Order: sequence, then structure tokens, then C-alpha cells
Amino acid sequence: MFEIITDTSANLDCRWLEDNHIRVIPFHYYVGGQDRTCTDTEGFDGPAFYNAMRNGEKVTTSQITPQAYLDVMRPLLDAGHDILFVGMSSGISGSYAQSEMAAATLREEYPGRVIRLVDTLGASLGEGLLVVMAAAWRGQGETLDDIWQKLLKIRVEMCQVFTVDDLKYLRNTGRLSNMAAVVGTVLNIKPLLKGNEAGRIVSFAKVHGRRRAIKGMAEQYDKMVRDAGSQTIGIAHADCQEDVDYLISLLNANHPPRDIMTVMYEPVTGSHVGPGTLALFFLGDAKFRGQADSVLSALSQKVDEGREALLSTLGQKRDHKA
Repeated sequence: MFEIITDTSANLDCRWLEDNHIRVIPFHYYVGGQDRTCTDTEGFDGPAFYNAMRNGEKVTTSQITPQAYLDVMRPLLDAGHDILFVGMSSGISGSYAQSEMAAATLREEYPGRVIRLVDTLGASLGEGLLVVMAAAWRGQGETLDDIWQKLLKIRVEMCQVFTVDDLKYLRNTGRLSNMAAVVGTVLNIKPLLKGNEAGRIVSFAKVHGRRRAIKGMAEQYDKMVRDAGSQTIGIAHADCQEDVDYLISLLNANHPPRDIMTVMYEPVTGSHVGPGTLALFFLGDAKFRGQADSVLSALSQKVDEGREALLSTLGQKRDHKA
């Protein structure tokens, strides 16, 4: 038996996580100097949080430390479980690097256990939907390594397209990789953003007005979605329910999905994208992430696999010497 671990950026309901035996690494944010986490999705008052941001409330975040991962993983390894960690994109946060540091430490302490990590190249439901898939595959009896390999392949097919009300949040936190390509919020120009092949946020189009931006999101879905009727797609928003309803109507017009999971952005990721953000997540053509996707994803997978093989070999050599 193996355990699945994710982080709160996955934006999944706490009851679902508990029912499906998924462990969670909590990310931290700060309001008025107070350290907070959001592990209780039912207790999170999204409208109040985002209204406070609109009114000038400053929300900050801090990078999680390796110890946070050690605290969750070590007891599971002590109990004899292997681990599959599905984490937030390394392209927008250093948190994944911290998980790698923790895993390296734990592999030395527990050479007989298997620890696999997945950099989802996404956040919010771009990460969370992969966790949902992993839980379903585990329930069907698939092995840890089989699921790990499937996630490494499918992550580049997770299309992530979104728009924001105000670019200042992405600008202030350095989360937008090609800021020079964006006009900004003047003249009501709205950027269309996506997660690229490296899991970074980039602007790929600019339109006039919010409605046109949402239509642009739906157009990308119609163009790139794969086998819509068999998949659950995701929508995350930062307190803009009317826009969610409008987007859903557009998505159902041409290629209705089997199901749509809708969530309010949790506060850590939400503080970086800002109030009014609307995001869409679906499986589709990997080319949407970038022209180099097929090459980069293959190289990325080889790097992940090579790292795991090297660490396993080193562990075996240490055991032999002992």
C-alpha cells in the first residue's frame, strides 16, 4: 500500500481528501502579520477574503521548508508505506524543490521505501485534477510506479488558461514570466494567460474587455480539448461566480464535458493571481503549452526518471557497503 500526498495549492475539498485518504502539506499565508493556513475548505470565506484584497488588504506568502514535508512523510514511512507526492509547479514556486530536498533526506533514512515525486507543472485544479486521477487509479489497483509514470506523461496535456482582473498581483510576486509581452490593464485590455511547458505563467494573447477574454478561454477549450465528453474539467475563480456561469455556458455549447469541478481559489494561490481571476483546466493538445512541449516533456520525464534511478542505485551501494 502507498500513500498519496499533495499540497493545499491543489485546491481540493477537505472532505474529498479525507474520504480518499489523501494527505496534505499546508501552505502558509499572512494577513496583518498573522500566520494562517487553509486546510478547512468549508471554513474559508472566499468572498470576504477577496473583498478584503480589493479594499487594499495585503496578503503575503512564504516558501515552505523541507521540514514541512518531513513532518508529513516520515510517520508514513515509519508505518511501512511508500509515498507518491503530487505537487505544485516548480515553475511558479520553490516549494517543489523543497520537497525534493526532503525526499533525498528520507531516501537515506528509509532505503527500503519508495518515494516518488510529481512536478505537476500546474497549480490549483491544474494540480488537483491530477491528484483526483491518481486517487482513482490507486482505487483501481494500479501500482505506485505505474501511476507515477502516467502522471509524468499526462501533466503536459493539462491545459491551463486563465484571465485576471488586475496584473499587479502577478507583477508584484514575479509570477508572470513574460511581463514585457503584456500591455497591462489600461484601456480595458485583458490578457489571456496559460501555463507553459515549464509550468510558468505566460501571456499568449490580449483582448479588449472581460467578456471577450472569457470567450477567448472557451475558444481555446474548443480548439484544444481532447475527448471532452469523457473527462472532468476544472474551473477555479477568485470570487467571480457570474463569470463562472458564463464560461460554463460557453463550454457546454460545443464540447460539453462529462463533469465540471468548480472551486474558489484557495488563499495562497489566490493571493498571487488576485481577485476576479478565472481559470480553466482540461486535458487537451500538449502543443497548447508551447511548441517545444513534446521535446521538453520527454526530457523532463527522462530527468525525473534518471534522478529516481540514480538515487535508487546510490541507496543500493550504501546498503552493500554496510
